Order: sequence, then C-alpha cells, then structure tokens
Amino acid sequence: MKNLTLITGGVRSGKSVLAEKLALENKQKVYYLATMPIIAGDKEQEERIRRHQNRRPTNWETIECHSAISKKVMDLPQGPACVLLDCLSLFVTNILLEDEARSGNPYEKEQAIVKATEDLLAAIKTRTDLFFVVVTNEVGWGVVPETSLGRAFRDFLGQTNQIFAQAAEKVILCCSGLSINLKS
Repeated sequence: MKNLTLITGGVRSGKSVLAEKLALENKQKVYYLATMPIIAGDKEQEERIRRHQNRRPTNWETIECHSAISKKVMDLPQGPACVLLDCLSLFVTNILLEDEARSGNPYEKEQAIVKATEDLLAAIKTRTDLFFVVVTNEVGWGVVPETSLGRAFRDFLGQTNQIFAQAAEKVILCCSGLSINLKS
C-alpha cells in the first residue's frame, strides 16, 4: 500500500519520535490515533502518556481508540491528511485483554486479532486520501516470556507485524535512535 509506512523497533528506540517527524514532514492535517488506555493508579504509564502528548503539536487531533480502530479510520473526515497510529503493540494487547472472562488459553484470541488486523488494513487501503504512519514494537528478540499470556502476545504481535510489513510500501527499523530502511 502506497499510503502506509510501518516503523518498528524496541522500546525507546526512537520509533514514535521518527513517526512524529514523518507526520510533520507530510505538511497536512495530522490525526493521532492513540491506542494506550489509561489505567487508573499507574503513575509510570500516566507519565509515559504525558510525555507523548507534550511532544505533539497542538494542532494535531488526538483520537483515543482502544478498540474498533478500523471504524475510527473509516470515520475520519475525507480529504488529504496524515494518520499516525501509535501503536500496533497496544492494538494487539487491547484485543488480547478485552474479555476479562476469557478462558485460561490466550491463544483462543488469535482469530480475533487476525480479523481485526485484516479489517484495519482494509480500512487503510480504502482511505487512499490519507497517509498512514504506523508504529509497532519488536518483542521477540529477547527472553521467552514466562507466561502463556506473554508468549501469546509475542506471537500475535509478531504475526501482526508481518502482515503489516507485507502490506506497507515502506518499513523502517529503529535501533538506538537510528533508523534503517527495511523496505521502500
């Protein structure tokens, strides 16, 4: 998809800063799709959100979207604009955790995550008037998670990242604040 750039990398690798730079360089209206839900009492998370918010220009429109992101994309106003989606990691997390009464097997969420990923890509493909910059994390390069939920998250995010990377015209890897073009 010519209207999709994917930025991936580890935590604090410079992904979001690069995505924000690309959105600014686009010189169009920016819609910032924020996937991080606020968790009451989590001060570290609140600080992380605040830092992200403080970096954004005041003329960017932030849209909180913890679920149904494909619908939010389709509901954006028509016309040229840049959409910065930060991030796919929380997109997967939110789907994985959305049903508190789930069985003990997190792998039962695989179909829901694949479907939501396909729906989001279909929405992006439909919205040719918009340029998308999507941020994600690489989580499979380290220690194997101890819990089945952690392993399922790692597996599902890896699968989602592969699907997005195949669809994107451009894929960039961030590492230590440096960016490497993987696909262009």
